[in-house]
Amino acid sequence: MISRLLVANRGEIACRVFRTCRDLGVSTVAVYSDADAGALHVREADAAVRLPGAAPSETYLRGDLIVKAALAAGADAVHPGYGFLSENADFARTVIDAGLVWVGPPPAAIEAMASKTRAKELLGIEPLDPARVTEADLPVLVKAAAGGGGRGMRIVRELPDLAGELESASAEAASAFGDGEVFVEPYVEDGRHVEVQLLCDAHGTVWALGTRDCSLQRRHQKVIEEAPAPGLPAALEASLLDTAVRAAKAVGYVGAGTVEFLVADGRAHFLEMNTRLQVEHPVTEEVYGVDLVALQLAVAEGAKLPPETPAPRGHAIEARLYAEDPARGWAPQTGALRLFDVPGGVRLDTGYASGDAIGVHYDPMIAKLTVHAPTRDGAVRKLARALERTRIHGPVTNRDLLVASLRHPEYATADRLDTGFYDRNLPALTTAPGGGDLAAVAAALAAASARRGRFGGGWRNLRSQDETRTYGGTGGDHEVRYRPTRDGGYEVTAPEGVRVVAAAPDRVSLETAEVVRHFDVTAYEDGTVHVGGHRLTARPRFTDPREQTAPGSLLAPMPGTVVRVADGLAVGDAVTAGQPLLWLEAMKMEHRVTAPASGTLTALHAAPGRQVEVGALLAVVQTEERPEAQS
Repeated sequence: MISRLLVANRGEIACRVFRTCRDLGVSTVAVYSDADAGALHVREADAAVRLPGAAPSETYLRGDLIVKAALAAGADAVHPGYGFLSENADFARTVIDAGLVWVGPPPAAIEAMASKTRAKELLGIEPLDPARVTEADLPVLVKAAAGGGGRGMRIVRELPDLAGELESASAEAASAFGDGEVFVEPYVEDGRHVEVQLLCDAHGTVWALGTRDCSLQRRHQKVIEEAPAPGLPAALEASLLDTAVRAAKAVGYVGAGTVEFLVADGRAHFLEMNTRLQVEHPVTEEVYGVDLVALQLAVAEGAKLPPETPAPRGHAIEARLYAEDPARGWAPQTGALRLFDVPGGVRLDTGYASGDAIGVHYDPMIAKLTVHAPTRDGAVRKLARALERTRIHGPVTNRDLLVASLRHPEYATADRLDTGFYDRNLPALTTAPGGGDLAAVAAALAAASARRGRFGGGWRNLRSQDETRTYGGTGGDHEVRYRPTRDGGYEVTAPEGVRVVAAAPDRVSLETAEVVRHFDVTAYEDGTVHVGGHRLTARPRFTDPREQTAPGSLLAPMPGTVVRVADGLAVGDAVTAGQPLLWLEAMKMEHRVTAPASGTLTALHAAPGRQVEVGALLAVVQTEERPEAQS
């Protein structure tokens, strides 16, 4: 029996495995990079071992250090989680050769299926030869042979772009998975991403635990997942389950795994088999009433699964909460997570707690929120409301986007589920949520109440000029004008139609159109104010001239590392609008920085390997209509 388990991973998945281990009475060991020394998964483990030497983004890829840590901590088993080394057959062999229990499939099965190119060959599917791709083949998809999560993946619609996208995808795959192999396959426009969860024991039993729909994706990474996949014809669903089972039996699969398909025009196209536990496994657990991690451990100990697959019940939906700004190209965000509070009745899988810092080295996912209900409609409603009530103080997140996505007619009715959802709907979904003006009023009056408490009343016998405060939010700036009243309250003069019922530094009640609304307000020293679900920034009354930048300045949208600059690019070159100039790597993803307009490159401050903070000047593009920029 397994008595002490090391999880060769970090963050949310490590915490999730530890939770099951606590229930089973299994002792736990965490590993961590220097950047993760204070992380939640380290705090929750019974013991923790530092992985020395390597850069933070590479530490968890050092299988030799992980096995050494397991032996030093007295662990008798290793769970790989997902990502990093979870689909690395050599790592699995190293664990087994060290006398440890490997909580995963046999190395031979990993080799057969973990590489997408080899998996396709096993099923008789030939990838395209990049050297022979023609206009008739477009669009095509460049894809990493190892790993997943959308990393190392690029859509190519113009033939001249293929070489550059192959290079970029390979660099990102090498950084994320330690393997730069990529391949090319036809790109199916706007299909549904459907997958089948498998669980197999070493005695020949194979469970196909239904389907999941994971079609809502950004940058080929899943955002909202659900089980079962809604609206599939019975014959097609049966075919997906049968194909998945045959694939598992063909390679002698043991453990948890997932077979993924793209469904379009009533047909299923095989994508890959992930030889590990998937990020979205909670929706399957909720529908089938199982603990997949507990079953992984039981299978690794040699247990036999019951011959019959458990019966499903109801519907489950999971939303991934990311520290990112969807309105700014999904740019990842960093900083202190000052408050993170999720309402009851929701399953929470996370690697963060209030007070933790979100850094630049890893994926920006904060948490997964999962709900289960008897019907899909009930699950949609329940999750949207839970997200609305979740309090997240700190970096910008995709929370508002998730709520809007769940309530969008295409998703809410399952009328049109496909991977093109955000391509069609992102502008509408990132429109500022309603109530921004009232939230700004609440922020202004809370600040005024705090000042009044410190310095005394502000009412004068002679009518004074209105106080004015401005707050920036998702929908732009909100200006508030108000004045103190004789009775110790406030009168709002702009926006119109607002009556102040009560105002305190942390709670404000306002009446509009005979409806009273209450706002919880939390202000921080950096000028950020959280009012309910609104994140506002107090604008200074006067602009600091030092904060002004030259027209055409390209500023780093996030902290990260310059990984490359366009070949031959030099100051004085003519550039065109949208032309890629350089690439930043942040949170394991490459982000392309392009020319904002056609003109002349008058300054270039970026060089490969340079670390930059958000707002750092990278380059300046002077257009003909503008005076020469200062560099």
